[in-house]
Amino acid sequence: MDINDDEHLDVCQNIEIWLREQYELHPELTDAKCIFALDNAKIAIKKEFGYAKNEKIAGSEEIQGIIAGCVSMGLERIGKINDLTLRDYLAIIEKIRKSVIRHSRNGRRGYYEFIRHYL
Repeated sequence: MDINDDEHLDVCQNIEIWLREQYELHPELTDAKCIFALDNAKIAIKKEFGYAKNEKIAGSEEIQGIIAGCVSMGLERIGKINDLTLRDYLAIIEKIRKSVIRHSRNGRRGYYEFIRHYL
């Protein structure tokens, strides 16, 4: 499957743009914190749809923006545009999370250094 075949590519790019902005707003934001934020964002969006009721959302100030942005975008897009489902949205967040992990091998903010040139 080619990247251009992804019908929700715009959602992925919008999340990555949001992440870039959060990295720039919070110089103390590391890839490890971003991964933690994305894990919590998955819980938070599930809660919005009545799932993950017993799971807690945690995090410091610099990751709250990531969580809030992912939830906001999910509420805006899920079920409304291109038949995006909650499952699809969670898969997009997980895809980005794996990219953060992969690029974090290049330093504490390796993912940011990677995306800032493309977005």
